[in-house]
Amino acid sequence: MARDLVDENRISSRDELVGWFEAGCKPQGPFRIGTEHEKIPFYRADHAPAPYEGRPDGRGGIRALLEGLRASSGWEPIEDADALIGLFDPQGGAAISLEPGGQFELSGAPLDDAHQTGAELEAHFAALAPICEKLGLAFLDLGMSPLWRREETPVMPKQRYRIMARYMPKVGTLGLDMMFRTSTVQTNMDFASEEDMVAKLRLALSLQPLFTALFANSPFTDGKPNGFQSMRSQIWTDTDADRTGMLPFAFEPGMGFERYVDYALDVPLYFVKRGDVYHDVAGASFRDLLAGRLPQLPGEFATISDWANHLSTIFPEVRLKRYMEMRGADVGPRAHILAFTALCAGLFYDKEASAAAWDLVKGFSARDRSALRAAVPREGLSTRVGGRSLLDLARDILPLARSGLARRRRFDAEGRDETIYLDVLDEIATTGENLARKRLALFHGAWKGDVARAFESCVY
Repeated sequence: MARDLVDENRISSRDELVGWFEAGCKPQGPFRIGTEHEKIPFYRADHAPAPYEGRPDGRGGIRALLEGLRASSGWEPIEDADALIGLFDPQGGAAISLEPGGQFELSGAPLDDAHQTGAELEAHFAALAPICEKLGLAFLDLGMSPLWRREETPVMPKQRYRIMARYMPKVGTLGLDMMFRTSTVQTNMDFASEEDMVAKLRLALSLQPLFTALFANSPFTDGKPNGFQSMRSQIWTDTDADRTGMLPFAFEPGMGFERYVDYALDVPLYFVKRGDVYHDVAGASFRDLLAGRLPQLPGEFATISDWANHLSTIFPEVRLKRYMEMRGADVGPRAHILAFTALCAGLFYDKEASAAAWDLVKGFSARDRSALRAAVPREGLSTRVGGRSLLDLARDILPLARSGLARRRRFDAEGRDETIYLDVLDEIATTGENLARKRLALFHGAWKGDVARAFESCVY
């Protein structure tokens, strides 16, 4: 999340929370796509992580990178206690933000198609290039930091992250690794109605393990293979059970906005923001804030800002806001970022493709979905369900997405439709080799067992 919402209107009832979600419905469209991606910065000269304030030798770090972009783009600053922590484009709606360990995130604007997402990515990296050249910085295209230990990873000056870092060890063993060492790509999608939201959410949750397998790209930790294809995904299984997972209730009768509101209300708070101060209330109940009886802030009542900020601290595999967020993929090279955008657009924004995809997964039981989620970080496309592998499922799903994109008829300046972005996924489905497997092969081959070679090969 690039910046916190500012809306101090008090919430007086649970129904208002339901209405907040309902206001996100787009019955007349247009349905747009938002793409968010994170990337880990490092110094090219010695592969060291980039601190916020830079190095003792005077070489600038993350703050200097943000300042350079601010000067060249004219985007507005996002600050936290006088620290520059991001930038916001008031025209298009895109933003740049920092994850806890310095992961540099572009939260893309809501766009019409994957071609526009491609143009957005090109502009973003073009803007970064001269500043990174001056600072000696580059970015990894891996889903997890492959070399540095957690204690070597920089810490960004954001109040919410300090609160989260104190709380994480109380609820899981890997939450700090999630915060400081992982990078993801996320696709955000619209829904027309509550019924449409439920249908998309169920399909998204059912397909999420497949997406994790296709985009798995975090096989190294602490300088060696970690035994997983997506260690980023594995980390989420032991981060905080209260706010992660596959949302089994989404498949129960009566699923809708009210049910998601009740789920979110039961997720413990991290913080309550008042003015520029983030008050640490980690573990407290939003229901108490709603009723004005939060022990840490007596007499304070929940606002719309509180609700939106709280929803941003819930981390299921598919997350609901006033749009739906697909959260289960490791970040990868630019072609893979665009592939994720196009895959989601083809499957979720074409009714025929959505129906055919649902036919392939509607027989999954809650136990099947749970087992897939548990196995896929290690086994990738070899993970099996119902007597078939996820590789088999990929070979059925990708043609549906391709057909859906073709029917969308969104063309670039050269007359090509969005199906061009699925080529990298078709190659994976043909060979069975995702990025994780390819990069493990490099480690055992051309890299001669040296993960430091990733800082040359796995770079934007």
